[in-house]
Amino acid sequence: MKNILYVPLDDRPANLDDVVVQGRSAGINVITPSVNDIKNRLDSQKTATDTTLDTTSSPTYGNTANIKQFILNNAASVDGFIISTDMLAYGGLIGSRRLRASGGDSYPNYDATTTNLLDVIRQVKQSYPHKPIYVLDTIMRLATTAFAGGLATAAYTESRSLMQQPRKSFTAFNDILNGYNLSPTSSSYGSTVNFNKDEYYNTRQHKFKSNYYILDQLAKLGYIDFLAVGVDDANTQGVQINEIKFVEGRINAWLGGTGGQNPDRAIILPDADGLGHALMARMANHLYRSGSKPGYAVQYYGPHGSTITSTYEYMDVHQNIQRHVDIIGGQNVTCSPNVEIIAITDVNQVTSAVSRIETNAANHLPTIVIDFVGQGPADATVTEALLGCPQTGRILGYSAWNTPGNKIGIALGMGQARYAYLIAETKASALDAAMNAHGSLLFKRFLKDYYYKAVAIAEIRKYSRDHSMYTNVATIADQNMLLFNTGEDYAYLQTLLRDRMQTYTETLAGKNAFQIGHSAGSCSIRQIRRNKWFYAEYVSASLDYENPDFIWGRAFEITLNPHVTLQ
Repeated sequence: MKNILYVPLDDRPANLDDVVVQGRSAGINVITPSVNDIKNRLDSQKTATDTTLDTTSSPTYGNTANIKQFILNNAASVDGFIISTDMLAYGGLIGSRRLRASGGDSYPNYDATTTNLLDVIRQVKQSYPHKPIYVLDTIMRLATTAFAGGLATAAYTESRSLMQQPRKSFTAFNDILNGYNLSPTSSSYGSTVNFNKDEYYNTRQHKFKSNYYILDQLAKLGYIDFLAVGVDDANTQGVQINEIKFVEGRINAWLGGTGGQNPDRAIILPDADGLGHALMARMANHLYRSGSKPGYAVQYYGPHGSTITSTYEYMDVHQNIQRHVDIIGGQNVTCSPNVEIIAITDVNQVTSAVSRIETNAANHLPTIVIDFVGQGPADATVTEALLGCPQTGRILGYSAWNTPGNKIGIALGMGQARYAYLIAETKASALDAAMNAHGSLLFKRFLKDYYYKAVAIAEIRKYSRDHSMYTNVATIADQNMLLFNTGEDYAYLQTLLRDRMQTYTETLAGKNAFQIGHSAGSCSIRQIRRNKWFYAEYVSASLDYENPDFIWGRAFEITLNPHVTLQ
């Protein structure tokens, strides 16, 4: 079994638990830092006057010094590295958005503490030049983080609105840093009410200097084998656009890119929480197939992806799929693919999509499915149609969670990692262990993306809001239930969550996609040998009662780790 060191973006399941299981589905042992060193949490303290919430404070970020040492301690014993620079340099994604009193000194000597942390990448590559180092970095998003560092939802709303206003176009690095507040006519945007705009721009300056340092001092000089730059919650215009174009220009000039992209060196695209999946898939392809690029074609069931652009992204869905294919180590083709992506963009075409899944299963064409109909969670009609099809249990990747970029990164990451392993591994015991990991992850995607995010969460949110301790946050109490609900109500919400997920685990297990408990369960692909498929049957699914929990104390994100066995 291969060992891969992985420093995640943060400790939310999409970035940690799921990527670890994905690694197992490809026979990879994923080594991560101590959970205490990568722990991220929203504000944990508050002040209030009677039934009015006044302030919140005291978020938790990762321990960057310990993470650097973790990398050095394990470098000799692993086969490769996947490193989030947000976690390494800032203690996680929300840590990279902390408002700052200063944007740092002039580049490149803007912050010795930050650059010393980032330079561990150089140290490792110099010591182990033949071990692949993949890095995920992010362009800072538009909005502040709600209920982290005392910033409430009003700050999130105001900051996102202001930062997506058009900016004057600049190409020079320092002009971009100094032009964040300028409109296309060079007028300045006005003052803010709910957050400190100057401190926000300081944070943005510091983060963009780190983006530049990673490109200039690490990627350009060959210390990074592949760089994935994710543009966190974005827009087609606003304060990020100059940064995006600048990074694209550096990829062209320094890394041999065309159009701001190089599938062999660096890709920039809208995503953050799907990049761990995507890079783990690229690593699996490197380890098992020496970088050979399988062909990916996409079939749309509904409007073509080129006609769809999310309000949280700057790139259309089709471009986003193509760039994710580049990250995972595949190549975009129009015919005779090794793997087909079924992109459902119209609920009225789900029957045709299901027919395509069945046809692909009969023709031994590996398949990945993405539900773009659901705006965040899975769509009910799409999900029920997919779960009604026994061949859905054979798909290699699936997601319906959150933004299009997140869905694509998760689904394609699952599929590519699994595909690389299926055609390479021959040892029976290894195939069995990986089979159970893949089955568990696929089962989880439906259990979470639909049964939690589209069904159970509504009940959770309603109870939390109805029982808010504070009238001025009642409509958003579920965003920090540890602070805004009583301890008794929070315990009730945990029990409610666990009871519902037990019920939905049983419901999902009985669907045709899995048929667990039936005389003949549905099957998943256990191995592919010269286009011949070998199968394993779903035989059990369980969820530890205490496992589901609100990892960040909010309804939006839960831990959920079902265990599925096949034989």
